[in-house]
Amino acid sequence: MHETRIRVAPNTVAYADEEKNKLVVEFAIPGAPTETIDLKLLPDSVHLTAPAKDIEYVASLALAWPVKPGKAKAIYEHGLLRIEVPFKDPMEDAVKVAIEVGGAEAKIKRIEA
Repeated sequence: MHETRIRVAPNTVAYADEEKNKLVVEFAIPGAPTETIDLKLLPDSVHLTAPAKDIEYVASLALAWPVKPGKAKAIYEHGLLRIEVPFKDPMEDAVKVAIEVGGAEAKIKRIEA
């Protein structure tokens, strides 16, 4: 027999902890057993499914600033799932480009006033 659950969006709070340079996301998912929570992070999004008795909490958040999913920490306590993940430095994957000197000299044009 296939279980039918009503899907609902959990109460969600997301904010930047500028002091510690990290994103904090909190999902209220009371009644969801820890072992059934499926939390996935990408550099630009958070995805959650958490089945409880007769409901299933479902959420997806697009992030305005990239994060480091591999360094995320999640704690589930008293029906509240709290995720902390550091922001990614925007220059972290930057590639230094070598600059070549062109053969022609730049000509400066002066305008007399």
